[in-house]
This record gives sequence, structure tokens and C-alpha cells, in this order.
Amino acid sequence: MSIDLHIHSSCSDGKMDIEQVINEASKRGLTLISVTDHDSIDCQEKARHLAEKKGMHYISGLELNVTFCHPDYNQSEPVPLDFLAYQYDTKYQPLIEKIFLLREFRKQRANIILEKINAEFRRENLPEFTVRDINEIEKTVSGVFGRPHLADYMVKKGIAYDRQNAFERYLIKCNVPKMPLSLEEASELIKGAGGKLVLAHPNNPRGTSLVKLTPELIKQQKIIKESMIKHIDGLECWHPSHDKKTIKSYISFASSLNLLVTGGSDCHQEPVVMGNIKIPAYVAHQFDVILSS
Repeated sequence: MSIDLHIHSSCSDGKMDIEQVINEASKRGLTLISVTDHDSIDCQEKARHLAEKKGMHYISGLELNVTFCHPDYNQSEPVPLDFLAYQYDTKYQPLIEKIFLLREFRKQRANIILEKINAEFRRENLPEFTVRDINEIEKTVSGVFGRPHLADYMVKKGIAYDRQNAFERYLIKCNVPKMPLSLEEASELIKGAGGKLVLAHPNNPRGTSLVKLTPELIKQQKIIKESMIKHIDGLECWHPSHDKKTIKSYISFASSLNLLVTGGSDCHQEPVVMGNIKIPAYVAHQFDVILSS
């Protein structure tokens, strides 16, 4: 048996379309999966149908970016954090409406980012992106437009040699904040849809995580206990960015607060790492899923 509750598809910023994701998950022997695309639930019903046809258990998934601030850290300035939603009703209208607004804002944000990138290009005497370039980028977007699509186009044009290089050279400095979504609103939406909200990769040193506030596990967990506990249902303990110490610490912390524990590969198919993290069967039991041995 194998579990992966953090997978992306081309409905957001993954490389594979939903059919390819499900086929690959099946080939790898996964028995419980969730596709957790950014600000997108378009592929959920198809993912469920395809997964069940392959004999896999499926729970609805989603990844939301939340704006969070704490008075004791980062001079009270907000930082972005990612939260995973599971087992929610994909037809819950308030959630559908909010996701539509988030996606529309992403398009506006992308245009501003492009303007900032062109300013960098001018400073470096590089040709600017034109309407033709924008059209070419949009052709690669089957889901939610995001910075990874811009990064991939930069690689294609020879401006950067991989996604990370594109982010380091341009996309971090040219970033524009996403549409603000508070933890309170995210929680209300997901719980209103009958789902569960989980803090994603809390100690990811290279990503969107509590490390932006403090690298100390004890302090991270104090923030969760004091400022998040009434809004969340669980913690993502198993993640490629988490070392053994982090996993052990967060499992123990979650247990002390009776929170769910989840995990996944966070696979965007560069490379394909679905199912590479060993996640115990009891994680499935929390979602009332019984896996056959």
C-alpha cells in the first residue's frame, strides 16, 4: 500500500495532465491519493473517477495560499503560508465563487509580474516579452496561470537553464503578492464545504512555510497552538523538505493536540516523485479509508 496526499497536475502548475497523473500513480502502486492543485478544483471529479477506475481510493484535494501574520515575528508583516484542503464538497458554491476570484486575480498578477520582468530585461539589454510571448505562455496553461509557467517559458527561450534558475534570477524579485486570503476565511470555506484544513509543509526551509517566521520547531509549534489551532484540522508531517527530526517532532505535536497528520510528495512532475515518501496506513484511517494490505 502507498499513500500520497499532495500531488499537482496541469490544472495548476504540474507538468502532467490529470489522466497522466492518475496513470502514473497507478503504475507506482499508490492506493490512496489526492490531487491538490493550487486554487483549482476543476480536475477533482475527473481525478476521482479515473482513480476509482484504477482501483485507487481518492479524496478531494486543494491547496490554498493564505496570508498570515503574527505580532511577535517578522515585524508583524504578513507572510504567505500554504494550506491543504481535503474531503470537501466540490460543488459547494461559496468555495467555487472564491476560487474563481482567486484565479481571476492570478491573471492580473501575472500581467504585473511580466511588466516587472520586462523592466529587468531592459536593464540587462535583453529582448522584452511581447504579446506574442504572452500568447505562447498562455498556450501552455491548461489550469491556473502561475509563476512556474513563466519559468518554463524562460527555460524554453534559453533565458534560464531550469525553473529554479528562473525564480532565482527573475521571479522572486519580480513577484507580486497573491490575492489576500485569511486563515479564518479559508477555514470557514473548507469547513463550510464539509472538509478538513491542513497546514502544508510547516518546516519547509525553501518554500512557503513557518520558516519565514522562525526556523525553530518549538516556536513554529507555539505559533500553531496559539494562533491557528481553532482554524485547522491537521498538519502535513511527511514532505520532501522535512527531515526525520521535523517529521518526528510534528507527529508528536499533532498527537498532543489531537490533530490529523498527513503527507505527500508535493509532486509537480519535475521529477516524478509520486509515492516516494513512506506514509503509514493510519493516515488513511483518519479519512475513513481502509486500505487492503
